[in-house]
Amino acid sequence: MSQKKNKPAGTDAAPDRKSERIAKILARAGVASRRGVERMIEEGRIAVDGKVLDTPATLVTTTSGITVDGQPVDEAEPTRVWLYHKPVGLIVSHGDPQGRETVFDVLPKDMPRVISVGRLDINSEGLLLLTNHGGLAQYLEKPSTGWKRHYRVRGHGRPDSKRMEQIRKGATVDGIRYGAVDLEEEESAGRSNRWYALVLREGKNREVRRLMEFAGVQVNRLLRTSFGPFQLGKLPAGAVREVPRAMLRQQLGKKAAEFGLT
Repeated sequence: MSQKKNKPAGTDAAPDRKSERIAKILARAGVASRRGVERMIEEGRIAVDGKVLDTPATLVTTTSGITVDGQPVDEAEPTRVWLYHKPVGLIVSHGDPQGRETVFDVLPKDMPRVISVGRLDINSEGLLLLTNHGGLAQYLEKPSTGWKRHYRVRGHGRPDSKRMEQIRKGATVDGIRYGAVDLEEEESAGRSNRWYALVLREGKNREVRRLMEFAGVQVNRLLRTSFGPFQLGKLPAGAVREVPRAMLRQQLGKKAAEFGLT
């Protein structure tokens, strides 16, 4: 007699589906990136059929029976991406220990659960990409995609020309190595303020501010104007606009099918 095998969670609801790691399923449902889901499991925030998980190796086929912070997770919707003009004063996080208002608190109520592609700090503004597919968010954040991020920065102080040249070639600041950055001075904004244009190929934490401070410039305004092919344009502060699926397919090329954009 053959032994009865334990089935992965969620198999009763969809017997023909392939079992996958729970982080992948929840990323596809827009809960968080895979790494984010793994952190949530470590924090004891995810349960399957009422049992709190202690390992990300759990296999599931659907979101049926899965809860995050006690709330059930809906099945994944078709992959979507939005442009959002983040204003100053909002945190890019699903929860802030200090109780500050987040980007996700102010999004339109009819939007599904989304996560951000990278972040902008509380004092930064401009283009933020949002998506309901965690795997896509993780992919777009990688420098290997080749997508550049364009910023305009206003700052106080006269920059050190030698350090500006270091930044253009790639600089090490406080033990952190940053890649080459396109950096140009645009114009004076008064006696003490100047505007700069920067183009980054990666997005390390507070990279723009740290590099400009290294050059002797104290940043007092930071605006991201584009992320890869997506432009902020004239999108008003606080506004959201969905990216057409045809444009997503075009920009992702062969990768589009991997994220359900066929």
